[in-house]
Amino acid sequence: MPLRPLRPGDRIALAAPSGAVDPARLARGIDILRTWGLEPVVLPHVHDTHPTLPYLAGQDLHRAADFQSAWLDPEIAAVFCVRGGFGAQRMVDLLDWDAMRAAPPKTLVGFSDVTVLHEAVARHLDLPTLYGPMPGAATFSRDARTAEHLRRTLFDPATTTVLTGPDTSALVPGRAHGVLMGGCASLLAADRGTPAARPSFAGGLLVLEDVNEQPYQLDRMLTQLRRSGALTGVAGVVLGSWDGCGPVESVRAVMLDHLGGLGVPVLGELGFGHCPSSITVPLGVPATLDADAGTVTLDEPVFSGPTGA
Repeated sequence: MPLRPLRPGDRIALAAPSGAVDPARLARGIDILRTWGLEPVVLPHVHDTHPTLPYLAGQDLHRAADFQSAWLDPEIAAVFCVRGGFGAQRMVDLLDWDAMRAAPPKTLVGFSDVTVLHEAVARHLDLPTLYGPMPGAATFSRDARTAEHLRRTLFDPATTTVLTGPDTSALVPGRAHGVLMGGCASLLAADRGTPAARPSFAGGLLVLEDVNEQPYQLDRMLTQLRRSGALTGVAGVVLGSWDGCGPVESVRAVMLDHLGGLGVPVLGELGFGHCPSSITVPLGVPATLDADAGTVTLDEPVFSGPTGA
């Protein structure tokens, strides 16, 4: 059953699979979701904090139970992660993927630490997901462009099939076609060898971004991806934001050192991820990367069926 666009009146679940959320910030995000005509459902443990590990939104079992119950609920059209942080790796293997596969499909929205869940949904459920802003994150309520691009992707996906940004540049020129996959570089590297991660990104357009990781740390991540075989056979690479990762020229040098010899096009600064204003990138859908034009064009809208715009 293909995923459909959202429509006014849809119930969406708000889950906290990772870090503890700021209640006031989430309240502002919920207000925006309601202006879209959606009915947000805050899951029972969203406002929990782990008793000894305060960077987690409660116990692993509780975070997993919230996420799974939302996925199994036929009345829920989408699951929005309220924020990233840390902790998705601790709960992802507690999910019953057989039960979730038998449930009506739904859309997953989130980025950063949610990369672990994007990978797991792709591997276990073979569904497209949205690497996009979260209602409990500051950018969602502060930047109208960020929220609006997500809204159009959810409700009127035909209007967001061409992805680009004001600062795009070709690190390596050329065109390539493949399925969009990836996310936050540190999570992709840390996930190598786990049950949730795919063995490699062969044939895909690898999406990469991160925040507050210094060039030597980015070097380590890309080395891990290369040594593990994850980069073997990739069709192209699409880079997003590297906010707080050091001088732009230093980050660019690391990227060129690791990715420039792959023999595939590499597009820089598409404008997604941990940046003050970001676009939503669908994962699990085929697209064409044109590094010279600075665009990623989906073969077709991420959702099928009548739009909810």
